[in-house]
Amino acid sequence: MDIFIYISILAVFLLGALILRANFVAFRGQNISDYEGLGPEIDLRRHLDGPLICEGVIFGPTGRVASRFTAAMRGEWEGDRGVLHEDFSYDSGARQSRAWHLELHGDRFIARADDVEGEGKGQVGGPAVRLSYRIVLPKDAGGHRLDVVDWMYLSENGTIINRSQFTKYGFLVAELVATIRKEEE
Repeated sequence: MDIFIYISILAVFLLGALILRANFVAFRGQNISDYEGLGPEIDLRRHLDGPLICEGVIFGPTGRVASRFTAAMRGEWEGDRGVLHEDFSYDSGARQSRAWHLELHGDRFIARADDVEGEGKGQVGGPAVRLSYRIVLPKDAGGHRLDVVDWMYLSENGTIINRSQFTKYGFLVAELVATIRKEEE
């Protein structure tokens, strides 16, 4: 009976450590205030304006590359309202288009797109942006509803590095890493 108690205590301790790590140390442990005053300030109206190029990789739940993509993007702004058009080309030959409709409210913003349930909630802090939303995958990709957290970081040369995690029922199912940069004229 004593061995059962020790194993139970160890299991509870390990589970607690995993929960703490996932929520406070890892990707989800970041807070936008961590980036206040660090590096160049990101301004969505300026850094997501005009023609942009995006290149990225999607990793599956095992950490292996599931897909690679490029995207031609174009941002258009009128005051604090903007539209970011995205045209993706995947290594499988698949194509996808999306238009993000953005509304800025100080350091916070709202993001809407046709494949997003409701609206995404975003916040800007220093060189970082955090956006969370629920995406509905196309039927040919399973039609799943996934919770997404995007973190975007502005580098000194103006390139934006995007890291996104996709979860279902709290379990990581995919991760995306991409760069977004101004298209050279």
